[in-house]
Amino acid sequence: MESLNNLPIVVIGAGPVGLAAAAHLLERGLEPLIFEAGPTAGAAIEQWRHVRLFSPWRYNLDAAAVRLLEGTGWASPRLTALPYGGDLIDHYLTPLATLPEVSSRLTTGARVVSVTRAGLDKTHSRHHEATPFTVRVEHADGETRDHTVAGVIDASGTWSTRNPLGTSGLPALGEDTAAERISSPLPDVTGRDRESFAGRRALVVGAGHSAANTLISLADLAKEAPGTRILWAVRGTSAEKAYGGGDADGLPARGQLGFRLRRLVQAGTIELHTGFGITSLTTLDAHVSVAATDGRVLDADVVVPCTGFRPDLDILRELRLDLDPAVEAPRELGPLIDPEFHSCGTVAPHGARLLAHPEQDFYIVGMKSYGRAPTFLLATGYEQVRSVAAALAGDRAAADTVHLELPETGVCSAGAGTSCDVPATATAAAAAPSAEAGCCPAPEPVLVGFPTGLAHGRSGDH
Repeated sequence: MESLNNLPIVVIGAGPVGLAAAAHLLERGLEPLIFEAGPTAGAAIEQWRHVRLFSPWRYNLDAAAVRLLEGTGWASPRLTALPYGGDLIDHYLTPLATLPEVSSRLTTGARVVSVTRAGLDKTHSRHHEATPFTVRVEHADGETRDHTVAGVIDASGTWSTRNPLGTSGLPALGEDTAAERISSPLPDVTGRDRESFAGRRALVVGAGHSAANTLISLADLAKEAPGTRILWAVRGTSAEKAYGGGDADGLPARGQLGFRLRRLVQAGTIELHTGFGITSLTTLDAHVSVAATDGRVLDADVVVPCTGFRPDLDILRELRLDLDPAVEAPRELGPLIDPEFHSCGTVAPHGARLLAHPEQDFYIVGMKSYGRAPTFLLATGYEQVRSVAAALAGDRAAADTVHLELPETGVCSAGAGTSCDVPATATAAAAAPSAEAGCCPAPEPVLVGFPTGLAHGRSGDH
């Protein structure tokens, strides 16, 4: 980057990993320029602020970000407490984003629409690596502007691009036109979104913990709102994977979640439909009819899509990427995180070298770096950006010395149909006997994410 060292480094996304990237860049003497599509830092987390994490605070804080905050007299949360998504925003991300060092470099309401090399498309090789990047951004004032930068760290996440409801990775027929009948992936059914669910038929699609969270919240709502009917559709032949590890689960809160879900199904509070691969949605005047491959039809007033997420790669179309063909992660990282073969605890430590693409000084980090795999850990993202910042600063030794240790555990394995990145409902988390639990037995790097229990995070077994 020697020839480009007067230019900033763009960080796409002001979530936990994006802001951590900015903190590490600042410590390295580099100039970050942060673009956040939402109105505030942590805008995606704002959509699930009602959800409580399984992991205590000490695993959700980045070291460089904390060093910045501590210089202002910031009071750290109790490290053994389990935060809600809203706590993560209010007590960590917002204070971090409002620091002068960060706020002066952060632009909200700024959606990155494309990244390329200045004056060159991806087919031109001559002077390619010595040419700065052009990042095109749609700003809140309605103007689209190009920004010339030395490097790009894409920490934009995957929240905005959920997997479709249909089979084969495609939207079901009629899914697009049924959009008004489809909720967000993790709705606040007992709070902000109550009116959409109270006294209505809700169909939850998916076999992971996002589905479990919503189903349990719907059961709580049904106690207060007569006429609330809960339907649950999974593509697999069994819902066992959604019930989790029970007493053997490394996270007591997660074990409680599975126990309660099983009881609700057995009691008939939740109407389970297995082997339900969705082929079409037909929007009618008062509801939507959801058809399966075997001809069964379920009528619902609202559908909750707990089918996982995938990366938005359209904005990177003019970059030279090298992606794993299955999970759409960086090619060298893909086999290490494939959820068919690896749990959260068997992912090898990795940093800038494994995240690198043929496009020099460009990195995808955080949840998006895992592509369609649902096993991302927040602690992993923090180590990623520490390494990437070192690489961009020319400190290859520090970039290659990765410090993350992920313990192997059967509880977090793909065979259990889940990952470590699981938010907990407030009810389940409150029932947990210990706030000390992390993703797996100590040492416990932990998590923010929305696993689906699906192979590759695709709609293969939801």
